[in-house]
Amino acid sequence: MTDIGMHQNEIMTPAETAQALGFKPVVVRTHISLFVRDPEASAQWFADILNMKITARGPQWVFLSFGRKHHDLALIQAAEGAAQGGLGLQHYGLEIQGDLDELRRLYAMLLAKQVKVVKTTDHKVGYGLYFEDPDGNRFEFFSESITDDEEGKRVLGEHHAPSEPIVIDPLYT
Repeated sequence: MTDIGMHQNEIMTPAETAQALGFKPVVVRTHISLFVRDPEASAQWFADILNMKITARGPQWVFLSFGRKHHDLALIQAAEGAAQGGLGLQHYGLEIQGDLDELRRLYAMLLAKQVKVVKTTDHKVGYGLYFEDPDGNRFEFFSESITDDEEGKRVLGEHHAPSEPIVIDPLYT
């Protein structure tokens, strides 16, 4: 094991504490890790529905990627008898390339593949299409209608981060 600095039980000086409290992360990548009943079956579902590629696997896990990173999603074998709870991940948003028509095409694809669609919403900065994976984890495809982030912040604040139900018709083309 390599010693890389302070250990968990060491006490920091006031100056070290102040410096540590002022430190902020600069996040450059993200991924999500989910407990699932069957990592291999779930991996096939994500490959089919989200066009992800399997990049690694172990006896109780599978990693998948959208193609740019080594992994965007980790599927981990859940404990026997595990059930979906009321706390934890609410949804994972996936910004799509394209406009509302592209979202409508994805809606048609989800319906054709018998994926449970939960809701469609207007967020005032874009539109969302919420759906569930086989284990009940909720995902959202979203299409931004306001692409300027400063304008998006203003609109979200003005409308109190809305999620207003709307009707989006699937587009089968």
